[in-house]
Amino acid sequence: MNLKFSVNICILFTTMLVFGQENLYPVITIPSELSANSNAVIRLNEQSVIIDSESEMHVQGRKIITVLNKRGDRHVDAHVYYDPNIKIKDLKVSIYNASGILIDKIKENDFKDVSAVPGGTLYSDSRVKYYNYTPIKYPYTVEFNYEIVNKNTAFIRSFMPVKDYLVSVEKSSYRITYPEHINIKSKEKNFENFNLEKEVGDGEIYFEVKNIEAFKQEDYSPGFFDIAPMVLVRSTEFQLEGVQTKVENWNDFGKWMYHDLIKDTHDLSEATKIKMQELVKDEPDDLSKAKKIYEYVQNKSRYIGVQVGIGGWKPFNASEVDALGYGDCKGLTNYTLALLQAVGIKSNYTVVYARASQRSFEPDFASMQGNHVILNIPTEGEDVWLECTSQKLPFGFIGVFTDDRDVLVITPEGAQIKHTKKYTVEENFQTIKAQYEVQNDGGISAKVKVISKGIQYGDKYNLEVETKRELDKAYKNRWKYLNRMAIDNMHIENNKSTAEFIEDINFQAGGYAKKIGDRLLLTLNAVNRNTEIPDRYRNRKWPLKISRGFKDVDEVEIKLPAGYQIEAKPNNALIENKFGSYKVELEEKNENTLVYKREFIVNDGDFPKEDYSAFRNFYKKVAQLDNSKIALIKKKL
Repeated sequence: MNLKFSVNICILFTTMLVFGQENLYPVITIPSELSANSNAVIRLNEQSVIIDSESEMHVQGRKIITVLNKRGDRHVDAHVYYDPNIKIKDLKVSIYNASGILIDKIKENDFKDVSAVPGGTLYSDSRVKYYNYTPIKYPYTVEFNYEIVNKNTAFIRSFMPVKDYLVSVEKSSYRITYPEHINIKSKEKNFENFNLEKEVGDGEIYFEVKNIEAFKQEDYSPGFFDIAPMVLVRSTEFQLEGVQTKVENWNDFGKWMYHDLIKDTHDLSEATKIKMQELVKDEPDDLSKAKKIYEYVQNKSRYIGVQVGIGGWKPFNASEVDALGYGDCKGLTNYTLALLQAVGIKSNYTVVYARASQRSFEPDFASMQGNHVILNIPTEGEDVWLECTSQKLPFGFIGVFTDDRDVLVITPEGAQIKHTKKYTVEENFQTIKAQYEVQNDGGISAKVKVISKGIQYGDKYNLEVETKRELDKAYKNRWKYLNRMAIDNMHIENNKSTAEFIEDINFQAGGYAKKIGDRLLLTLNAVNRNTEIPDRYRNRKWPLKISRGFKDVDEVEIKLPAGYQIEAKPNNALIENKFGSYKVELEEKNENTLVYKREFIVNDGDFPKEDYSAFRNFYKKVAQLDNSKIALIKKKL
């Protein structure tokens, strides 16, 4: 080949490469459809996972992101976790202005180095290095480069091009390389509306997507992980803290977890076992015994994060938790399991994705999943689930943190996917019995009793530990449509035996009824008014999801002011549709007393996006009816 020609090709190629790279930094080069509705634009995100063996994995990354406004700052996400098994080889950040000119370079020594877990943690060997840039002006661009070496190969990063709302993606890619004897599995999710390029070769898989417009968050839509495109990746052969295993399915995974991580931690002393047997000897059945032991754990121990050991996955020994009186979710769950085992009750360590979004385990993809641990007690009827980190929750109540989702139940024989407790509409029940008296000046004096169950109980039981001042604020916020509200008396009761939260509240609200000459205009619903109307979307993108239904039943006795009579009143109303129902009735008990009855039911379920407008109209109509007024006029002498 002609040398001069070769040099020219190299110069041309280098020029094109530099030009292409420079195009990623100036804001002007962002396609308009990607900057629309975006707080930040990921110009380029390249991830590379190199598995050298079961005991070593390199992870390299390069991310270029343009931040368009202050709300986009948090998406820079320039951080790397490390611990005794994860070493940082490279870490740097470059900052560019809107024109793409380099204005700052940050090296590893300039990164902050802190514990990777919250302040409630007793001790931890997991840390994070991060850099937060404080911009002088917007927009700006950040390039983040990193490389780590990990001795654990159990956790292989997923390919997730979009990680949050209002962030668009110009190009994102993921490459994994591995030796012949290691078997890599992948699962693609939610790419129906995106062009995923995939290349599979010997010991290598490559994924790439381009031009993903920003996701806008919509009311009553599925959880982010149910709509975001992602590729899950796992190795059937892996190592965790020096322990190697081969996992083909969830059953294999469960056997490994139980026998290598859990089994040898059930080391209660004989004295503790005898103590538990004495504690439950008079209980009539296994569930009563389990409840007694659960309450014993609640009274004896407290939650403190302990993020050490096998990747944060191995629980502390039951004997240590017994002696110290504290533990994290793994330790407290495992401790409760061991105590139950001491009295002959079988229970199962269970891994879950804990958050209100109800994220489930992938039933056909056995990998390191989940972020929390709870306890499962199998029964002939409905299984019992225990949240062992709470000192306040009733036995068998789990609430929105872990309800209604697929979880991984670990047994000595293996693992299985089970579904946690789903609270039905009828179980998520709130009833209100109230009386209020209307004064001649339009003020009201009210006595309200609220009993809440199910998820509605879960919404309120934390009020039990609030100060009087905080309670006052909470009730004024709940009834924020009441002007000049003054609370005379508050009494709350957390009935853990029935999982009911009971509230007795007496209050006054000045100027509640509007006085117009000889008339008073009174809004009938003073104690449980729906003011929520879901947002309107001209072009809704996501399906309609109602995660949890509920039922409210109210009966309110209204005493009218002396010297007034009814001039006009609203008609009774009934709405019934697939989303739920609403019923309101007004009865005249006597000349001076009305009885207002209201029932509002919302059904949970998944619906097509085309149903959203009708659902919104349902809520809008309920809000209108909840605002119905009665006209009172002074009696003529």
